[in-house]
Amino acid sequence: MPLTPSFDFTALDRVAGAVPGLDIGIARGRLLGLAAAPAAFDQTAVLTALLPGLPAAIAATAQPAIEEVRRLLLEGLEATPDTAAPRLAALRAELVRRELDGFLVPMADEHQGEYIPPAAQRLAWLTGFTGSAGLAVVLAETAAIFVDGRYTLQVRDQVDTTLFTPLHLAEQPAGAWLAETAKSGQRIGYDPWLHTRAGLAGLQAGAAKAGATLVPVTSNAVDMVWKTRPPDPLSPLQVQPVALAGEDHRAKIARLAEGLRAEALDGAIISAPDALGWLLNLRGGDLPNNPLGLGYALLEAAAPGRVRLFVKPAKVTPEVRAHLGESVAIEAIAGLGPALAALGEAKARLRLDQATASDALATRIESAGGSVALGSDPCALPRALKNPVELAGTRAAHERDGAALVRFLAWLDGAVAADTALDELAVVARLAEFRSLDPRYRGASFDTIAGFGPNGAIVHYRASAATARRLEAGSLLLVDSGGQYQDGTTDVTRTVAVGPPSPEHRDRYTRVLKGHLALGAARFPAGTTGSQLDALARLPLWQAGLDYDHGTGHGVGSFLCVHEGPQRISKLPSTVALQPGMILSNEPGFYRTGGYGIRIENLVAVVTPRDIAGGERPMLGFETLTLAPYDRRLIEPALLDDTERRLVNAYHARVRATLAARLDPAARAWLDQATAPL
Repeated sequence: MPLTPSFDFTALDRVAGAVPGLDIGIARGRLLGLAAAPAAFDQTAVLTALLPGLPAAIAATAQPAIEEVRRLLLEGLEATPDTAAPRLAALRAELVRRELDGFLVPMADEHQGEYIPPAAQRLAWLTGFTGSAGLAVVLAETAAIFVDGRYTLQVRDQVDTTLFTPLHLAEQPAGAWLAETAKSGQRIGYDPWLHTRAGLAGLQAGAAKAGATLVPVTSNAVDMVWKTRPPDPLSPLQVQPVALAGEDHRAKIARLAEGLRAEALDGAIISAPDALGWLLNLRGGDLPNNPLGLGYALLEAAAPGRVRLFVKPAKVTPEVRAHLGESVAIEAIAGLGPALAALGEAKARLRLDQATASDALATRIESAGGSVALGSDPCALPRALKNPVELAGTRAAHERDGAALVRFLAWLDGAVAADTALDELAVVARLAEFRSLDPRYRGASFDTIAGFGPNGAIVHYRASAATARRLEAGSLLLVDSGGQYQDGTTDVTRTVAVGPPSPEHRDRYTRVLKGHLALGAARFPAGTTGSQLDALARLPLWQAGLDYDHGTGHGVGSFLCVHEGPQRISKLPSTVALQPGMILSNEPGFYRTGGYGIRIENLVAVVTPRDIAGGERPMLGFETLTLAPYDRRLIEPALLDDTERRLVNAYHARVRATLAARLDPAARAWLDQATAPL
């Protein structure tokens, strides 16, 4: 793995050379992998887990060396106006060398997760785009980048549109663009580890319509020209105790294996890191924001169920090995390919997750004689149905998170009133400080979105030194943030007025609030899907000729991913019924491009409330988990009916009663005022 020429190994090798009985090259490799992973909450503990026997005195002073490596590895990760053109030219030269006429560059790694490590940030390196979803198609004379509705503004800010034409993924899919743009006989390469079968289908059809062909490659063309590409991340796995997980991993393995046998399957390949973590009650630190370790698992269907876990051996600590026990065989990640081939030769029939399993996995099994049953990950629905222990942990996490949010909001109001100079980056940093006081806090569940004024209209905005706006009276600040706690995951958005709000601000905010309240108070029969409830959140906006382009709700994990399926609340059709134990977000919004953004988000759990008097069918409903006041200054009471007013007052009374004991006198006084009845 080439590094920047200016890199000095001296400090790193001082640490690597201090490990007794371990080759310095191996130790250095582990340190580089650690530097390629996000900074750990307890860096010393992570370091000593990867390098057993490292003297405590050396471990305590290693952090600056690791941070310097991390900085160098991330330097130049994203293309700039100066580097985008040379990088694109280098890729095209590599394609000529390979006798290819084009190449697909997705924002994806081998596991198809929302968050990917630096080593997989090929799209950002090539184009400058950093959103969580996107695809570039590079041909010899033209190139395009495809993003969804969340990123239509961001892509134009980050990408040189003279090099890459930005297109809306839904309005002009990449397959359709290929059908119109590719030429007959062209060979367009792709990395089969970075695409699912379903994702490739439309691209292959579009290329075929133009007479072109998609060609799988054995090595990624971008990797060959990315001379400072970081190594794969390496952090130790960690045990999520049963006291927080609520179910032993052996019990999970046994019931999922039984389900596979019922489908006449021989096993399943677990390719999603969050599924792997849930199944084995493990967490990790390979990815930003999500506490996951990268790897694969083979879940064998034969009773009582057994798992072969494919990971880098250095990830497995003695504690993890003891936790997994005899029901889990630990194998090197390099053994995955041969294992798949052996299963294929045995004519095994295996479940692969159609959403996360790469085409390379399916091809390896089928080419050896096995068969693949594409479908849902067997972990997906059980993981979504939180058990009582997980729900209790999530409630506790939200109480502590709510107290941190109230302290933050009180500080923010005080700073604005004192005319303190604040920009978006200062807001992000201060909120992180309040959350970090919790001993169970393990970091942000996603990069905090703090968008003031026009930046608030960029749905997945991330403040930087180049874009951070100063807070000034007369507009709105949208803060979408969340925390990873060892007992739960949070995600909350509040929009606050900075200075006196305008009548338009109050009207739009109140319409968003009305939809938010309607969805949160909904009662619905068993079998109802999120797509059937989505209109409840949008109706007050529709009545004014307004709408928003993102989904209304996503699933949320338990100290796992902040975006978790299979449940969702969206305009998009869904066949997944909402069931008790599922956690979702409730987050309608409104965005005035170039003006401001509004979003109100609570997390809710699907519950079975008391029967409705006189009702004929049992109903489900939502329990609101998030505890933070709405901004009363932005509420237009004339737009609320009596029921909506009661809902706001009741929620504010609950927030006040639940959080008051956790607050200092100043924050408690602020909360009393912020939650006064309408």
